[in-house]
Amino acid sequence: MSADSSEVTEQIPDSDDGLVCAFLLDGQGGGQRLSWDELDADHQGVVWIHLDFEHPRGRDWLIKRGNMDSLVTEALLSVESRPRSQEFENGILTVLRGVNKNPGQDVDDMVSIRIWTEKNRIISTRRRRLMSIRDIRSSLEHGNGPTGPGSFLVNLSDRLGDRIVDAVESMDETLDKTEEFSADMPTFRAKLSELRRKTARIRRYLAPQRDALDRLSRSAGEVVSLKEAAMLQEQANRIMNFIEEMDLIRERALVAQEEALSIIAYEQNARMLVLSIVAAVFLPLAFFTGLMGMNVAGLPGLEYPNAFWIVLALMFAAAGVILGYFKRKKWL
Repeated sequence: MSADSSEVTEQIPDSDDGLVCAFLLDGQGGGQRLSWDELDADHQGVVWIHLDFEHPRGRDWLIKRGNMDSLVTEALLSVESRPRSQEFENGILTVLRGVNKNPGQDVDDMVSIRIWTEKNRIISTRRRRLMSIRDIRSSLEHGNGPTGPGSFLVNLSDRLGDRIVDAVESMDETLDKTEEFSADMPTFRAKLSELRRKTARIRRYLAPQRDALDRLSRSAGEVVSLKEAAMLQEQANRIMNFIEEMDLIRERALVAQEEALSIIAYEQNARMLVLSIVAAVFLPLAFFTGLMGMNVAGLPGLEYPNAFWIVLALMFAAAGVILGYFKRKKWL
């Protein structure tokens, strides 16, 4: 998606009455906007209705006027949802997830979209804004949007995939920069940990999303054509590539963390070695000085004027012997 398209979608306002948007598709990539009063009319063509189910009016319409199986209605109103696809007698229920591109939000806090597709109707519900839906709204207004239910699913999955690509590439670039070892070890380790958490949270939904798209690709019929089924299979394969890339990023982050821990352990061992050598050198000297410093009668050299220098020479000699031994053992 181009930068211009992104700017256009950002300018599309959301309705605050439960009906985010509704279009009567013309089958050529365009669509006519519909209001609440026009939803229940007998339209010639495919109608797309996108609702905010947390708004009472949107919730009430789904329950009382949606004319769907109770299981479908319950799924469209579900707060917690994992990606999945289920075929019913008269339509297909699909739940997908996209990375969170809303301002000030974490990209790994993935946003869900629930879609019910019939031959002549598409009903989608949301709790939070999904930029891919805004893209589709903009494309319909510019005459290059989906032409039917199957085309809508292909279009949506493709746009979700584009934003997942951006997120994966961003994490890959972050990892490339982070892998350059930094002296600020706490920050270095914190960045790697955060990156691993992000990959884990996104991957959590990518695996079932791949299965959902794969199931959709095998649902060719009135809702999804053979060509659209093949395109959905390509999207499923694309998601599989994302999963593999996320696994690679996670493994690289793990290796980088292990290398960082190895460096920390090596530096700590080097410092401990120095301290141990110092302690080993001065321990016998401390014993010797303590012995010669006892305030008791009979200590040798008390009356000898050169006794101090002799003791000092013996201490230096003992230190030299110890250091020579360490060097011979290659501990220095």
